[in-house]
Amino acid sequence: MLDSLIVPLFVTTDLPPDADLAGFGELLAETVRELGGGYPGSLTGRVFWLDRPVLPEQRPAAEGELRFAGMLGHLTATGPDHTVREVVGDVRRAVGAAVTARYGDVGVAPAVFAIRDQDVHERTPDTALPLHTHTATSTLSRL
Repeated sequence: MLDSLIVPLFVTTDLPPDADLAGFGELLAETVRELGGGYPGSLTGRVFWLDRPVLPEQRPAAEGELRFAGMLGHLTATGPDHTVREVVGDVRRAVGAAVTARYGDVGVAPAVFAIRDQDVHERTPDTALPLHTHTATSTLSRL
């Protein structure tokens, strides 16, 4: 039997204004393929823009202003003896390095949080783009 830990996640970060949202999703999904001490991970979720609301009397965002992106989904960490805290820390480090490598210094490191499963389902916008890690393990068991 294959041991795995499924962690509902929320990831947020600033991205350059010309960043491709689908490309950001692919980056997240592929980044988690190898985590921390060499254990495999897979990610299924959805990415979306979290742009600031603009009221009618406000001016639109400046052309060069960073955009805020988010991802809600489920990470599966395969292998025995993982804790949620360790997995989230490994994801935080991997995503931080990948975002910096792809987009450069965007000001702050991406935030990665474990959340409730219910929040993934309730808070994902209908307009969000799907993402998933290719060649993800198909035999999973919840612990």
